[in-house]
Amino acid sequence: MNGDTIGQLIYLVLLLLFVGGWFFARNRNRLNRTLQQAVLWVFLFAGMIVIYGMRDQLRQQLLPRSSVSVQGDNIILTRAADRHFYVTMKLNGVPVRFVVDTGATNMVLSRQDARRIGIDPDGLIYYSTAQTANGTVRTARVRIKTVELAGKTDRNVTAWVNDGQMDGSLLGMSYLSRFSTIEISGDRMILRR
Repeated sequence: MNGDTIGQLIYLVLLLLFVGGWFFARNRNRLNRTLQQAVLWVFLFAGMIVIYGMRDQLRQQLLPRSSVSVQGDNIILTRAADRHFYVTMKLNGVPVRFVVDTGATNMVLSRQDARRIGIDPDGLIYYSTAQTANGTVRTARVRIKTVELAGKTDRNVTAWVNDGQMDGSLLGMSYLSRFSTIEISGDRMILRR
């Protein structure tokens, strides 16, 4: 816990004591009903503390995407709450969400995303391997007919389908190298063709 978190917790406890003290003083003649209401307020207050403490995880689960805007030749990605950059591209006309990963060599599709764009992952031959943070995985090379990002379409794009477990697809350098400039400035990634 850092100093800000401790300060916020002290503030919330003091607020609870103030509200609770006022509530008991006002309803001291009806103590049984007051205790029932106090227990309800304690549970509500505890629930708010739990929700507040989990706000970053909830934001990441509910709103994990970064925003994407286009300014002239620049595609600007804004960092998401989980500190990653995300982009949704249309592969064969189907929206697919990618984590932008400058440490990945290739565009890598999860089995689920491959299936969504019309590639049968069970019918692929996984003849290659890749080293990932989760260890060695088998991969299969595929060609994607169309990849569209911010109104620009690339055709016959090489990608790899990961035979292992992946939460989503990765946009690696094989696709990012199509941009003349990749710049990260604070919470923005600027891609320029």
